Amino acid sequence: MTDNSPLVGFIGLGHMGGHMSANLVAAGHRLLVHDLNDTAVRRLVDLGAERAESVAALAGQCDVVITMLPGPPQVEGIIREMAPLLRPGAVWIDMSTSTPAAARVMDEVLAERGVFRLDAPVSGMAKGAASGMLQIFVGGDAEVLATVRPLLEVMGDPDRVLHVGGLGAGYTVKLMINQLWFSHLVASAEVLTVGLKAGVDLGVLHRSLLASPAASSFLADDLPSIFVGDYDESFAMKLACKDLGLSIDLGRDVGVPTPLSAHVEQTYRTALAMYGPDAGEMTPVRLAEQIAGLELRQALAAVEDAA
Repeated sequence: MTDNSPLVGFIGLGHMGGHMSANLVAAGHRLLVHDLNDTAVRRLVDLGAERAESVAALAGQCDVVITMLPGPPQVEGIIREMAPLLRPGAVWIDMSTSTPAAARVMDEVLAERGVFRLDAPVSGMAKGAASGMLQIFVGGDAEVLATVRPLLEVMGDPDRVLHVGGLGAGYTVKLMINQLWFSHLVASAEVLTVGLKAGVDLGVLHRSLLASPAASSFLADDLPSIFVGDYDESFAMKLACKDLGLSIDLGRDVGVPTPLSAHVEQTYRTALAMYGPDAGEMTPVRLAEQIAGLELRQALAAVEDAA
């Protein structure tokens, strides 16, 4: 780190942003942080970051501003506050799961000030954020991306920091990835509970799926957590339902019917109503278990005990 290195601002130090910002500090980047949660701010300050007392104070000082926020309303609110204060030549990178419309609200002001923006949402959950191995989907100008790529490669796998198109393309790709992941989960829960209820050994069924044309990284890497009763509380149902709603809205905006996605969304909202907004994102599996009158965790444990 040198006195000439860019000052980076980071807003949003939650489950994902806290890890991402910590990795930037560990890599030697000068970091100014802000969050409504003072405990999260103190943790980053203890690691070597500097505290910004307000969004305005951060925006006026930084060469690069990164936001990692819950959704479009927060993104829109932050950019309305920051846009008139950002320095000419600054780059705003929004890494939230959001929509092009939320980020576009102040484009005219950003352009007048000579400020650039990128959308760069991520995939990889909290464990990927902690390890600095996120996948990052960047929408925006390739030359602007080149100037900030070193920052993104600290937070993500360098081979998976992908330029996916112009402004808004990053948001779109992330929403489509989330929609397909949630659809995988609902379909897998149905398949496993039906198969188990019909008398097939759960371990055999899972291995058979992995050996079949239906195999996927979801079945191999993500699904097994439910066999130990882990419904992934690092990402809450309220956020999953938010993302599903954004995906459905995008389909409506571009005039494409999404009946399967709508069913998946309603399954998630039913699970949220039954188990609460802070339940883990894989809780629809728990809903399927309850409907079928069985528990996948107990079924696998019984097989392992018998072996």
